[in-house]
Amino acid sequence: MTAPAVPTTIDDPVNVAILAISEDRIQGFQRDPLGKIAEESGVPLDVVIERIQAMLRAGTIRRVRQTLMATNLAEGALVAWQVPNDRLNEAFNYLFEQDPFSGHVVIRTTDSETAGSQYRLWTTLKVPQGYSLAKHCEHLAKQIGAEHFRLMRAKRLFVLGVGHTRRRGMEPGSKAEAPAEPVDTRIVQLSDPEWRVLTALKREFEPEEIREAPWEPRVAEAGVSLETFYDVAESLSARGVIGRFSTFLEHVKPLEDGQRVTRYNALFHWAVPPGREIEAGREVGRHHIMTHAYWREGGPEFKNVNVMGVAHGMEKDLVLAHKAAIDQHLAECGIPVSYTNVFWGGRSEIKPSEISPVAYRAWCDDRGIDPESMRDQG
Repeated sequence: MTAPAVPTTIDDPVNVAILAISEDRIQGFQRDPLGKIAEESGVPLDVVIERIQAMLRAGTIRRVRQTLMATNLAEGALVAWQVPNDRLNEAFNYLFEQDPFSGHVVIRTTDSETAGSQYRLWTTLKVPQGYSLAKHCEHLAKQIGAEHFRLMRAKRLFVLGVGHTRRRGMEPGSKAEAPAEPVDTRIVQLSDPEWRVLTALKREFEPEEIREAPWEPRVAEAGVSLETFYDVAESLSARGVIGRFSTFLEHVKPLEDGQRVTRYNALFHWAVPPGREIEAGREVGRHHIMTHAYWREGGPEFKNVNVMGVAHGMEKDLVLAHKAAIDQHLAECGIPVSYTNVFWGGRSEIKPSEISPVAYRAWCDDRGIDPESMRDQG
């Protein structure tokens, strides 16, 4: 008799329970991350393993990995690119396929012509320590035919956790009792053994690697003992370098069964008075709908916006209702907003940004670029 198929849909009750935890609730390094998911979801460990394996094979989960706080490991920025419309998709393809240091690649639009609406192509970018973001962007601009680009480094981080399952049906205005805590983005220096452990940690999991004691097979990659691997990983976690163990769902594109995890991806902009960025970011970040919230400087191209964040939802009106609730909350807190806007995401692809200095030198060599010429001289 054929065994029944393991359910892989995002609306199966057991999968919902698992995903509500596994998307963004397992923070830092865990020696037993799947056991932690089982404990917090109330689903037995063997079922957690079976379901995550099945959802990964089916494409419901697009990747499973230990995330890093890359803002503390590599120079990073949000980059807005002004590219001629007839080259927009070609530029998108190049950045997604040819630049391992570009992570999120998104084509965005606004509901009306406004400040910055000519910047249609948006990416996140990381370059390894010692290399220049500006020089990297100048090289990419030549490859994609960009007329202008705007680099927006994160000065503080307030929210980073994409959990679509637990945000479904969330009411506008839902927020934490206390403001979000700001996270510094200063770069942490790592030793060679720490980089080896980190490189082994961050590699995506194949379905067959979803098992009890999932880190043990990676010890050989790092060239250390199991206890040293754990000690280094826990030390990195304590230093704020490790993000979360996460199962990633597709943000926008429909799954193979036609279901959508989410439909609308909105980048919110607010311009608040200089000196109040952290206060405003903490108030934005306390709203549960926000998957990202940062202090970034948009500059005159974007009417000097300095607080940005991302929210997702199935209905555009509901996403706008969430933003209206945040706007109202800022007003009630006495934080004036001189300008605000929404950039809607369209075509998008997401991959982890490479942050290894070794990988960067190899990338330069493959393109006939002297790696030393890409160094940050500042």
